[in-house]
Amino acid sequence: MRYLTIALSKGRLTELSIELFEGAGIDCSELRGSSRKLILTDEANKIKFFLAKPADVPTYVEYGAADIGIVGKDTLLEEGRNLYEVLNLGFAACRMVVAGPAELQGRLDQLNNKRVATKYPKIAREYFEHKRRESIEVIKLNGSVELAPLVGLSEVIVDLVESGRTLKENGLVVLDHISDISARLIVNRVSMKMESDRINAIVDGMRRQLEKAVN
Repeated sequence: MRYLTIALSKGRLTELSIELFEGAGIDCSELRGSSRKLILTDEANKIKFFLAKPADVPTYVEYGAADIGIVGKDTLLEEGRNLYEVLNLGFAACRMVVAGPAELQGRLDQLNNKRVATKYPKIAREYFEHKRRESIEVIKLNGSVELAPLVGLSEVIVDLVESGRTLKENGLVVLDHISDISARLIVNRVSMKMESDRINAIVDGMRRQLEKAVN
């Protein structure tokens, strides 16, 4: 029996995923430890884990270097990879929004030359150009995008919002909602055919954990 390989996003998503995997009968003791090994294993179930930057997880899964992955919906929308999204895990929930100064509330249509600062250029472009039928100039940033409208770099931003506190503290408001975001379980298309029994057993085990948590 070959190993199933699972790619996890470094950080908070890994911590939240461990309980679900353990509930599905997978030994995550190496994941819980402080090992500096790049690949961690559950020998009994023939499962390997590795940690990657969130933006790389869908790439590993699409190309089959990982059979399964856990990553945020924001990353899936931005990366646009060819894979199966099989389960909404519900945690790490937030919203992808358009935000800007309060005076633009209800007046987004009236901006002729929109400059949009964002860490998510693909999501921003698809939303404005395909959904709103508006042309925009996308300005890619890697740091705090809330700064952009405050210093005149852009009129609005596209970003993730959890509580909205950062926006509020900087005099910004949500102008439009793009998508609800949360962690998703993804599967390589070939792996789903070749290892369907083992993968579905993991998916079903995780689904039961989620249903138990709700009830």
